[in-house]
Amino acid sequence: MSSISILIVDDDTNVLKLLESALIKNGYYPIKSKSGEEALQMLESSAIDLVILDIMLPGIDGLETLKRIRSHPIYGPIPVIMLTSRNSELDNVIGLELGADDYISKPIRYFELTSRIKAVLRRTAHLKPVFLNIISHNSLEIDLAFRTVHLDGQELQLSYKEFELLHLLAKKPGKVFSRSEILDAVWSEDVFLETRTVDVHIRRLRKKIEELNLNSDIIETIRSIGYRLVKV
Repeated sequence: MSSISILIVDDDTNVLKLLESALIKNGYYPIKSKSGEEALQMLESSAIDLVILDIMLPGIDGLETLKRIRSHPIYGPIPVIMLTSRNSELDNVIGLELGADDYISKPIRYFELTSRIKAVLRRTAHLKPVFLNIISHNSLEIDLAFRTVHLDGQELQLSYKEFELLHLLAKKPGKVFSRSEILDAVWSEDVFLETRTVDVHIRRLRKKIEELNLNSDIIETIRSIGYRLVKV
């Protein structure tokens, strides 16, 4: 799969699935979000190359989300393709005036989607923002662009959620994250999960670290609260 990450923002589960499938077929790495607020958080913590943003969103709508993206000093240059309804010419004009790079009308047509993505990426390649793609803490190194993790020079093979969990802890070494905080940040779309899910994934993380004969104590359990990355 390509290292190009595309953030899809739409509150319609069917649209998310359709776009995710199309992006994967074309070798892109899709990341899904159901709200503008969540999308802005993801832009803060992940290396995103392009955003596909629906105008009609719960909470802050797509136009306001676009405005906030464009005003940000780091991820402001990221290209944005707006999703609009077939008869929303005014929204299309406003979106373009706010800085959208292109728009696609619903219902989405596969070939139009893929051609517009390629065209926008070509046009905006020189505007790609410079991210702090590497998070380093002692012997731990997390590459956000390529989603790789190295500890003491050895690569850890992590699942998507394991990577997100470790990334969350590594962003603020020493900070204690409660199990509920971790669930909200890493599993925000799965509202019916129990906090035990966090414990299971922490155990898997530690096991993978131990299998490389490395120090699994870098993740500390804070009794009755949650976990933190040990700050040395």
